[in-house]
Amino acid sequence: MTTATTTPALYADLDTPAPLEALFGDPDYRDNPLGFEAFLNADERGDLLQAGERALDAYGLGAEFVPRRLGGRLDRTDRLARVLRPLFRRDGALALGHGASNLVGSVNVWSEGSAQQQDWLARVLLANGRIAAAYTDLTTGNDVTRTAFRAEVRRDELVLNGRKEIINNLARAEAVTVLARTSEEPGSRSHSMVLVDMATAPRERLRFLPRYRTSGVRSMYLGGLEFRDCPLPVTAVAGGMGEAMETILRAFQITRAVLPAAALGAVDQQLRTVTDFALGRRLYHRTVADLPHARSVLTGAFLDLLVADCFTTTVCRALHLLPERTSVYAASVKHLAPTLYRESVDRLAVVLGARSFLREGPYGIFQKHARDLPVASLVHAGGTVCQATVIPQLPRLARQSWLSDGPAPAALFHLAGELPELDLGRLGVTAGREDPLIGTLVDAVARLAAEPVLGPLCAQLLDELRELRRACLELAPRDRTPLAGPVSFRLAERYGVLLAAASCLGVWLHNPDHPGAFLRGTGWLAAALARLTARLGCPPVPGADAGHAEVFAELIERHQAGRGFDLVGRQLA
Repeated sequence: MTTATTTPALYADLDTPAPLEALFGDPDYRDNPLGFEAFLNADERGDLLQAGERALDAYGLGAEFVPRRLGGRLDRTDRLARVLRPLFRRDGALALGHGASNLVGSVNVWSEGSAQQQDWLARVLLANGRIAAAYTDLTTGNDVTRTAFRAEVRRDELVLNGRKEIINNLARAEAVTVLARTSEEPGSRSHSMVLVDMATAPRERLRFLPRYRTSGVRSMYLGGLEFRDCPLPVTAVAGGMGEAMETILRAFQITRAVLPAAALGAVDQQLRTVTDFALGRRLYHRTVADLPHARSVLTGAFLDLLVADCFTTTVCRALHLLPERTSVYAASVKHLAPTLYRESVDRLAVVLGARSFLREGPYGIFQKHARDLPVASLVHAGGTVCQATVIPQLPRLARQSWLSDGPAPAALFHLAGELPELDLGRLGVTAGREDPLIGTLVDAVARLAAEPVLGPLCAQLLDELRELRRACLELAPRDRTPLAGPVSFRLAERYGVLLAAASCLGVWLHNPDHPGAFLRGTGWLAAALARLTARLGCPPVPGADAGHAEVFAELIERHQAGRGFDLVGRQLA
């Protein structure tokens, strides 16, 4: 039986910074040992800021990745994403090293590990230990099915052989989850997940490889480890022998949803930095923010951030409410959200001009985040890999679901609504035959048909859905596989845009109790949908940009008040 969890304080304490925001303090204050200047200096040295690590240990960040049933604080994934945003706002390396790495490494154990493995790993993380996720190989990259790493059962031992390289925290972790081939037979039953206790693994059978240096997240410890006839107990296998691929397909839905939602904190800061510049810099007897191009870029970045938050938050909540359906949702959001982030940062850099290249001073954090974000987007699975998991499912959804399914439950979109306990065992490897998020889009078309601006925008989206359905049904057999050609990847991208639009509509429709009048209004929604329809190649809808002035005013008001640019708008440090 599952228990319900809620966030009654989501709107109750908006004037109080989140715990990690308060702990790290004002990042712009030069004497703050946890401020931007300290992180920039650590980045130049290529070392994680020790004061930051100590602060996270004092907070007990490891507990955020441990389920409540095991003594931790992990109960709802939308909350976890918000907890991690202050880390991404300050330093991608710290966020990945103490956030993403622990999440990616542990979810498979919570999903399929034995009770003893889960209890042991929970103790490690609750004691501020770390776990590394050694899934990929240097030679095969994100194609984990081709891993050359081997694990062989010999009598009563599991013997590991091979190398894992470019793995975050590998030399600093107390625990490592390793993906290994355990059978030479083809197919999905040839790989197993192994949980390694680094304190008991024989060191003479291990060789740590040199650290890799990167242009982004310079402080992240990317290393390698070679296992040479390393014996472990057979009980080190997490889950059944040969079941790793199914475990990964389920557990990665968590990380694909949470990490883009958390990385929004970095984009929030990018927008904040450029907004501050635009308000303070004067050209032609007025501020940069008064110039039409700069104002358009700032407004567009704010809208894209809201779209990304709608989409990522909806998918995080779907992990609890629609776990059998989230395979395509999580993969789609892992592709689209980083794309929106990257495009926004590129446009913001144009407004900031030459200052966007500075590695120190008040604008140094912009250049650092611009380097860090692409690396953060590639954690454990890039966008192309995510699209490849969506493509085979599109024809089935097009044939059996689209235009006929009803809408998703309202609870999926209610930001402060209750959620059942996360049950990783219910996550489906594929999305099945239903697509309630697309059903929400179809339902919104009927609801908003009479609206002068939202109605035509929704009609465009429905037309695009019909065209997408036709194109998916006509795909050649090869183009329905991960080996598909470019046309299938374009269809997967269009599908992701429609899901994002449905998420925006669902959030607007089902949050009438939101304390912000701005998000209850239609101006931001029409402008956001117009940006999404433009991505699909649709012509402009008259009046869709009428809300831009309201969106820009909200951006400036939040900036001056020191509030977040996300859906909640909580006070920052």
